[in-house]
Amino acid sequence: MEIIWWLIFGLIAGALAKWIMPGRDPGGIFITILIGIGGAFVGGIIGRALGFESAGGSSLGWGLVWAVIGALIILYIWKKWLGPRFSK
Repeated sequence: MEIIWWLIFGLIAGALAKWIMPGRDPGGIFITILIGIGGAFVGGIIGRALGFESAGGSSLGWGLVWAVIGALIILYIWKKWLGPRFSK
């Protein structure tokens, strides 16, 4: 059951990140979920490094904020460095 919540959380975080940063990016529901889950991982690491206790997702609100921040970082990296290689 926990995996289902990870997928839902990843979809929400990935969709919010794609909404905040529109444009050409990897598409599809599965990629959006992966971006959101990866964003939660990246955002949690950054948040903990900055000293925020709830960066690991102990509260749903702050966990989602950090997941979206991490997903935005992943999308930025994709669009600036990896996207041009694969869009040809």
